[in-house]
Formats: sequence, C-alpha cells, structure tokens
Amino acid sequence: MSSAPDVFATNDIPDSDSSKSSIPFPANVIQLNNGLTVIHQEITTTPVVVVDVWIKAGARYEPKTWAGMAHFLEHMVFKGTEQILPGMFDAAIESRGGLTNAATSHDYAHFYMTVAADDLAEALPYLAELLLHAAIPADEFVRERHVVIEEIHQSWDDPDWLGFQTLSEMIYADHPYGRSVLGSPEILQERSPEEMRKFHRAYYQPENMQVVITGGVSQERVLKLVQATFRSFAKQELCPTADLISSPRILTSLNHSLALPRLEHGRLLMAWLAPGIDDLKAACGVDILATVLAEGRISRLVRELREERQWVDEIASSLSVQKDCSLFVLSAWLAPHHIKEVEQVICDRIAALAAVPISDQELARAQRVLCNDYAFSMETPGQLAGLYGYYGTLATPELALAYPDYVRAYSAEQLMPLAQQYLSPAHCGTLTLTPA
Repeated sequence: MSSAPDVFATNDIPDSDSSKSSIPFPANVIQLNNGLTVIHQEITTTPVVVVDVWIKAGARYEPKTWAGMAHFLEHMVFKGTEQILPGMFDAAIESRGGLTNAATSHDYAHFYMTVAADDLAEALPYLAELLLHAAIPADEFVRERHVVIEEIHQSWDDPDWLGFQTLSEMIYADHPYGRSVLGSPEILQERSPEEMRKFHRAYYQPENMQVVITGGVSQERVLKLVQATFRSFAKQELCPTADLISSPRILTSLNHSLALPRLEHGRLLMAWLAPGIDDLKAACGVDILATVLAEGRISRLVRELREERQWVDEIASSLSVQKDCSLFVLSAWLAPHHIKEVEQVICDRIAALAAVPISDQELARAQRVLCNDYAFSMETPGQLAGLYGYYGTLATPELALAYPDYVRAYSAEQLMPLAQQYLSPAHCGTLTLTPA
C-alpha cells in the first residue's frame, strides 16, 4: 500500500439548507479515492466498536423479474468466499464475544457487527472479504433458497405483515416500494447463482457503499484498517435494472378488505403518501401531526377512541421515511363492528387538522416527544452508526442532525397546509382485516 493517504476529501459534503443543523456534525466523513465513503466518530468512553456497512443495493434496484434478489443476497453474503468457508465469519466474531447481523429494505442493505476495540483489526477483514468477494456457491444457494422461501411462508401467516404488504401494494402500485422485500417463491425458484453474482458485482461497489465506524477507535486507525481491507472490489458488471418509475401519487381514495382465518381482532389501516427524504422538513411536519393524532394516551385519537369511547383496543401512527416518498399509516386494532364508525372519526379528526390550528400545548407536547425520541436514538455507538448510515445512504450523513431543528421550527399555523396537502381523505388508502 502506498504511503500516501488514500483519501479524497474529509467532511466534503455540500452545505445546503437541507443538511444544516444547529450543532456541528460530530463524525468525520471521508471519501476515499475509490469512491468509498467512511464515516467515523470516536467515542473514547467506550471499549466497544460498531461497524455498520450500508449499501445502495435494496429491493428498489431490482427488476420485477428479480424481486427478492437483494434480500436473498444478504443471506448469501454470509455463506463465504474462496478465502472464508461458510460459518467461519460467525465463528470468528462470536469467539471474540462480538455480535453481527444484517438487514435489507427497499432503499438499502446493511451489515453490522459489534466487537471490542482491541478486536477490530482481526474482525474487520472478515466482514470486508464477505462483502467484496461473496462467492455465492451453487450448493449453498439452493439450500439457502429453501430458508428464504420458508421465511416468506411464515410471513404469510402474520396478519399484520399481510395487512401492511397489501396496503403497500395498494398505495405504491407499480413503484418498487409496493413489492415485498422478500420477493416470491415463484420468482426465487427461477433465479440462478450467476444472476445473483451479477447483482452483487453490479451494486456492491465502493461508490454505493458507506462504512460507518463508531466507538473506541481513532480515526487514524480506522482509515488504515478500511484502506487495507476495502480495496479489492470485484470488477463491476451490468445486470438488469429496475424500471425508472416516478414517485407514486394517490389520485383517488382506495379501499380494500381481507378476510383472514384465525384472526382474533379486526384491523383498520389508513395510509397516506408523505414527503421523502429530499423534503425532510415537510416529513418532520407530518410526523408532528402523526404524534398529535395517535402517540400517547393524551393524543387525540387514543384519548377519544380508546380511552373514552372504547371502540379500539389500540391505535397507533407511524411514518416511514424513504428515499422517493414516505408512508404515513394509522393502525387500529378493534372489533369488526366498530370499523366504519372508527374510520369516520379518523377522517373527521384529520379534516380538523387541515381546518383549525392545533393548540400550543399539543404542539409543544408533540415537539417534546419527537425530540426526546430522537435523543434516545443516539445513546449508543450502534444507534449512532445506524443513524449516520441511514441518512448517508438516502441523502447526506449531516442530515441526521437536522431532524430536531426541523421539528422545533414549526408553528401550529404552518402545519395546516401540510395536513391539507398530504392527509386528504380523498388521497387515502384504507384496508380492513376481518375474521373469515
């Protein structure tokens, strides 16, 4: 290795309005000459190091005929390389008391491990070798495909998974976000090890990858280790790509119902499309509205529908921020005979958000809840690594710190146009689950 530093720039991220924060970004962002991004934050108070490698290789990059490939590849990465036999990586990490896992979404795949700082030099080469040179042997491919297909079958037995997936298909239509990350047994049976190798060599490349390292290790040591281990990437190949589809729009209200056997409680799911990561400020505003509606016992819908009228067993809100567009969902668990009246109450209360400003007390509570939740998500090296990697993959790492500033900046009057634009009953997808 050359003695010259293999570094292009440090903290070389555009200072745009979308990435500004009231506090300095505590991590260092380094781009290597090969295009790989390294994000590092030293935490001297812990002897632990977290490595979290994020790759722009999620399900949104698959063509329809390869649905499930990204998630299946996540499994196959751990099956070794020409240098690392199956099981060697797990044994190497576990023998050192470390932990490792991986996850795949529509926008990314990421692989992470936690080890003692003193073990990083021995552990990191294993992870890098797997990610850069996954062999995808044919015999392991066939065996692991059975595992993935069984995972799909198990998901079909989960009414909440079925409900969310059906809702996603309704909302997103032909957009990749509407497809299950798991894929389908029929499509996976048609795929080959060589096709997966092409997908791996196409997307597991340095320009698509961020190596996030947090914990008790210096930047100098991190750079030396990453430069030594994340160097020899496979030659990039082309593979079939996902169709370029514009962000989905709900032009009319959509309604669907499912009757499921062995369902103990009915479900009511109502969903709206929300801004994606490129308009995080607006997404934060929708998050405030979601908190006002159904976060905590004194939120509007929880208080009225669960505490006072007792029409629902539970009701909750969620906002999943994604690259192209986000999804705001209200979920209620209830007796089927209450579904229609609960749906009407929800529509009425959402209409009120668009017509009348929320109170100063409600706004202050929602801002406090969201900012506290954000603070709680930054307590450990693993949480920090996940936060930086997520925002770095979808936008820029610095954007990870913008969330509380955006939340605190809203007034009650500024939230009304967001409710009008994004939470209209005319642009809602509604799904009901009832016992068969």
